[in-house]
Amino acid sequence: MYAILDIESTGGKYNEEGITEIAIHRFDGREVVDKFICLINPEREIQPFVAKLTGINNKMLRSAPKFHEVAKRIVEITEGAVLVAHNAQFDYRILRTEFRRLGYDFQRKTLCTVDLSKQLIPEAESHSLGKLARSLGIPMSDRHRANGDALATLKLFKLLLNKDSEKKIITEVIREETHGELSPTQLDMVFNLPSDTGVYYMHDKDGDIIFIGKTKNIKKRVNQHFTNVGKMARKLQKETKKVTYETTGSELIAILKAYVEQKKKRPRYNHVSKKKLFTHTIDFNQNGTEHIILEVEKSRKLEHKNIAFNGTQSAKSFINKVSEEFALCPSSLGTDNECVHQEAEQSASNCNEKVLSAFEKYSIQDKDIALTDQGRETGERSFVLIKNGRLQGFGYVELNHQINNIHILESIMTPMRSDENTTFIVETYLRKNNRLKTIPLTS
Repeated sequence: MYAILDIESTGGKYNEEGITEIAIHRFDGREVVDKFICLINPEREIQPFVAKLTGINNKMLRSAPKFHEVAKRIVEITEGAVLVAHNAQFDYRILRTEFRRLGYDFQRKTLCTVDLSKQLIPEAESHSLGKLARSLGIPMSDRHRANGDALATLKLFKLLLNKDSEKKIITEVIREETHGELSPTQLDMVFNLPSDTGVYYMHDKDGDIIFIGKTKNIKKRVNQHFTNVGKMARKLQKETKKVTYETTGSELIAILKAYVEQKKKRPRYNHVSKKKLFTHTIDFNQNGTEHIILEVEKSRKLEHKNIAFNGTQSAKSFINKVSEEFALCPSSLGTDNECVHQEAEQSASNCNEKVLSAFEKYSIQDKDIALTDQGRETGERSFVLIKNGRLQGFGYVELNHQINNIHILESIMTPMRSDENTTFIVETYLRKNNRLKTIPLTS
């Protein structure tokens, strides 16, 4: 017996969300034998973006029953059934949290149609419910409402049951009642973690660091480690006895710290490659030709006026991006060898100026700059210091601090070892994030 479930929640801080709508279809493998669909008064405000997404607002829920009024019905309709949901970890966690507030330990086995579809339909471009349903021709209505999504999940589940002819995967994917939930020890560890950007460290019983990670939400990411399936997740769940962390405010600092510390400490469950993080480069040198021609080259070495990329696709995407942004000449892209709009010498010079403007914007080579971002608290800014094109370190200043003096920043920063990979990390982040502010530095 299965209970196909979908929940809409208020959004908000992790483990503080409330249920706004629930839909459960009790399914015996052939047909729906019972169903429960209900709006619920969460007794807390709905986040504006959630209200916009679902169409459920606070006014609609004022007269709706509260969770304790429908809890018995939920227990009854799911009794003896496996909970089935798309991203079951989320729905099961929200449901258990609500029951825990009532002092009731709600436990069911769960089955996630994301996990199942990844194994049975690995070729799908996306395993999100909406895109997967469209690609499979599953009709959907009332998207992002509990019953609309539950019905789509039910139709998807029927299709997956048919595809799993040997019934092996379903047996393997069904999780035990407490899987996807934290043990009391893990719950204590997660409870004390912040929902902030930073680096976290997972320690074994001897206090040794066994894994270093970086994330924009420490609490959420560690919780995922404790609830994920897979060989690596099971090892971390078994061996982690303590989690420590450092908030950074800046995602770039978190990425750099995690890379440098993984390389230095080499925790047993981090895969720390000795190879370069990049595989290809684009050369911005003239190389004896009239025009600077941007071409993707396979290389694991950064040289003068080169920018590194991980894969040809990201390099080609960058060329397309700067071509449009700086209106690059066809000659600079290797598609036209002649400048037809003006005298060749003048035209080549103009084309090269545009190419070098792109390099100047997206490279840190030979620069003395501070890359500033949000800090760890209000009134603070983070900075990453670059000197002569090389990473020096990171630090934090007050908003009214004199941030454009390189000597002051050097005196307050935390030093960080630089290499070609740190240059690649910084430049990759610069290409993808517009919110970083670049400040030229003076002596």
